[in-house]
Amino acid sequence: MKLAVAGKGGAGKTTFSATASRLLARAGHPVLAIDADTNPNLHAALGISTEAVARIPFPPTSLVSRSFDGPALNEPIDDVLERHTVTASDGVRLLRMGMPEHADEGCLCSAHAVVSALLGDLDQKVDTVTMLDMEASPEHLSRGTAREANTLLLVAEPYFRSLEAAKLQAKLASETAIGRVAVLANKCRSDADFEGIAEFCANHDLNLVGKVPWGDEVLDADAAATPLLDFAPGSPVVEAIQAVCTALVPRPPATKPSIR
Repeated sequence: MKLAVAGKGGAGKTTFSATASRLLARAGHPVLAIDADTNPNLHAALGISTEAVARIPFPPTSLVSRSFDGPALNEPIDDVLERHTVTASDGVRLLRMGMPEHADEGCLCSAHAVVSALLGDLDQKVDTVTMLDMEASPEHLSRGTAREANTLLLVAEPYFRSLEAAKLQAKLASETAIGRVAVLANKCRSDADFEGIAEFCANHDLNLVGKVPWGDEVLDADAAATPLLDFAPGSPVVEAIQAVCTALVPRPPATKPSIR
């Protein structure tokens, strides 16, 4: 299962990705979280220190070979995961796509190609849940970076620009091989907020799969530099994310397999 999480900047993608990754791991899934943002901060939401994540190198572009079928890894997937991941709480493994080291160094096309190749080879890990935390730009879709995902989850806030961003990314995703596109209503302060998102989705033929309420604990956890799941494990936000995980990801087998 490969789940890509997208949406407008600030919609709550990283909070969802980190919390969902750990909840799925607690449920018995081997989980690989990929930070596919060129300004990576998924490690902080998972509770991994900057010092710890800095010791793990970004996957180099030399890992990728190109063919008519698209980019592919030229090394075994297990070797790549061993060298380029760090383990967070609950056994979640984190891999980061890459980020610019200097100004004016050009595009990050090669970093996108590494993620695309990695997602393709992760088909070998049939029991693993891969959580792909994407950047706000639709570049992951225009470049085909996320085309190997099984599901694209679009996180939307209850205001027009966020919903329009979700609609655009859903349109782009429909032109790819991504099997399922769904919308998550996030930061809903009232029933009216949720109903507004639901109406927008109905009008634009978008599949709405869940609702996450507004929660001050999300901001408080961030201010405390603590993962939401550790700061407020019983909060309505965490409970809502758990419900989304249950709806999107099949239950794991009785015996927990290894990600390796």
